[in-house]
Amino acid sequence: MSTVSDYFGSMVFDDRMMRANLSAEVYASLRKTIDEGTELDISVANAVAEAMKNWAVEKGATHYTHWFQPLTGITAEKHDSFISPSPDGGVIMEFSGKELIKGEPDASSFPSGGLRATFEARGYTAWDPTSYAFIKGKTLCIPTAFCSYGGHALDKKTPLLRSMEALNRQALRILRLFGNDKAKRVVSSVGPEQEYFLITKEMYDARPDLRYTGRTLFGAKPPKGQEMDDHYFGVINPRVAAYMEDLNEELWKLGVLAKTEHNEVAPAQHELAPIYTTTNIATDHNQLTMEMMQKVAAKHGLVCLLHEKPFDGVNGSGKHNNWSIATDDGQNLLSPGATPYENAQFLLFLCAVIKAVDDYQDLLRISVATAGNDHRLGANEAPPAVVSIFLGDELNAVLEAIETGAPYKGIEKTQMKLGADVLPKFNRDTTDRNRTSPFAFTGNKFEFRMLGSSNSIACANIMLNSAVAESLKIYADRLEAAADFETTLHEMLQKTIKDHKRIIFNGNGYDESWIKEATEKRGLLNYPTTADCMPHLLDKKNVEMLTAHGVYSEAELKSRCEIMLENYCKTIVIEANTMTAMAKTQILPAIEAYCADTARNASVKKALAPELACHYEANAVRRLSALADQICEKGEALEEAVVSLGDAENIEAEAVMIRDRVLGLMKELRTACDEAETITAKSYWPFPSYADLLFSVK
Repeated sequence: MSTVSDYFGSMVFDDRMMRANLSAEVYASLRKTIDEGTELDISVANAVAEAMKNWAVEKGATHYTHWFQPLTGITAEKHDSFISPSPDGGVIMEFSGKELIKGEPDASSFPSGGLRATFEARGYTAWDPTSYAFIKGKTLCIPTAFCSYGGHALDKKTPLLRSMEALNRQALRILRLFGNDKAKRVVSSVGPEQEYFLITKEMYDARPDLRYTGRTLFGAKPPKGQEMDDHYFGVINPRVAAYMEDLNEELWKLGVLAKTEHNEVAPAQHELAPIYTTTNIATDHNQLTMEMMQKVAAKHGLVCLLHEKPFDGVNGSGKHNNWSIATDDGQNLLSPGATPYENAQFLLFLCAVIKAVDDYQDLLRISVATAGNDHRLGANEAPPAVVSIFLGDELNAVLEAIETGAPYKGIEKTQMKLGADVLPKFNRDTTDRNRTSPFAFTGNKFEFRMLGSSNSIACANIMLNSAVAESLKIYADRLEAAADFETTLHEMLQKTIKDHKRIIFNGNGYDESWIKEATEKRGLLNYPTTADCMPHLLDKKNVEMLTAHGVYSEAELKSRCEIMLENYCKTIVIEANTMTAMAKTQILPAIEAYCADTARNASVKKALAPELACHYEANAVRRLSALADQICEKGEALEEAVVSLGDAENIEAEAVMIRDRVLGLMKELRTACDEAETITAKSYWPFPSYADLLFSVK
């Protein structure tokens, strides 16, 4: 029987495979390209392509694809076979370095935000050697960047790699100032926790809203939801456990470091968390994880829902982005050590993050902005739309001592006493964990908790890497010119703490009083919706910072603003159209049928027993008839509001119209329909209820 270590990464052309299949010279050259960013020689590319093809064919692969991440938020692939005709009428299996390095997918049908006209179809994919190729099915998948004929990035990988390089440049400058001449590279690392829901395929197929939008647009509150807290970390259902077992195996074959699995808070909700790895690879792996979650679910007669808020009234799903930075020789630059007050290098990197989050809180909010995530943020289950940082008691005390110049007294270690001699004794951590904070320090990394479950983690990490790179650049510029390094460093840290302590909040982020304090007293930004925050991507300070570090061009930023607002508008229009269709063709006919049958039953009873008042029937028909009129009225108003979006002058105006009118009408229509569901007999209601959906997996 094979063990996990036997098959882990078996479908990946990783470092082990490169060592085994490449000559020493080719391997060394390729490693230099991966580790140091040196240019790849075509002879090396040819050798790698041949070895990669031979390995893939031995594994049963017949095709290859340049696997890329366009601005749709999912991955894309075009498959080409390895076959080439031979003179004798047969075929040979070929794959060249040129085919490995560059592909030419049609770029006209992918979102470009005005970067190119529809008829300008040529686009390029370029091999990313820092992310290993892998086999999926019978296809060799080669991770690539994607750009237009004019060289503009049309994907999420290219800006991510640029942001990682920007962070590397500035962090190395700081390390050199602290006397570190050994580190050659600084990389950001991420471990994205992934939340999701599982329901049966039968239930999913019976709900048009789930099929078209990924979330339920109607649904009355069930008798039981998450009130008893009995699902969180509960015993895993055998059917779900079998799914998780198969999912782990598929992910491990692909080299994905799936580590932790458990039930989440809401019924039918679960979580998978990996060991964190280099941000670029973690981003690729998370896209693969979401794809495999859905594929494996289908094999088990299940559907994996990755929408941020598939069910109203229970917790939605997020993706916690555990982010840190480290040197190529393994030094975690966010590790405080045993004496953080004396660790000047750590304190500088910590202050760089604090400054970055405060200066660019708008970019962090923008990086997680989608129509789906707008439903989740601030819903007493996820961080609010206001960005803040949690540091904990020990680091708070350290920063206060630096700011005031007072001596640091330290935090006394407390031994946990659990009242039974048989239980182990251990020291309590010097700080608690804050699950309500959008951006929490958790020991040697920050947990950015605002991401939605369907989001690509690339966007958040692009902004985080870039903002921290900017802070480090400001620090490096000043320290390199300083006559007295120690004095300048201390003054700089002190000023950062004074200027940016408003972003530090260690209390309850779910408390409504915090939002008032954050916005009115501290001056922090509050952008509740995508329509509110997305235009600020083009604010002068944001454009200047991102273009200065080479992460985006101004044209690329404008295109992304356009694309994200278009996605927001299209998503909600699809939801609105789905709602009106379901209301007209399913809900209203069901109500009318039930009312008609109830009225007939009342007539029969009255004829047989004239003394009966038939209160139940009369009340039901009266209430449902009134609700049917409301549903009709609200549905027509929603349809008119959607049609009126065509009058918007631009995409920003359309997004505002959706925010200010369409969303409100959708809520009103849902309220009437959900009330009708509570009165209509279950046998008449046209689709499964929340109780059916949330407790369907048995």
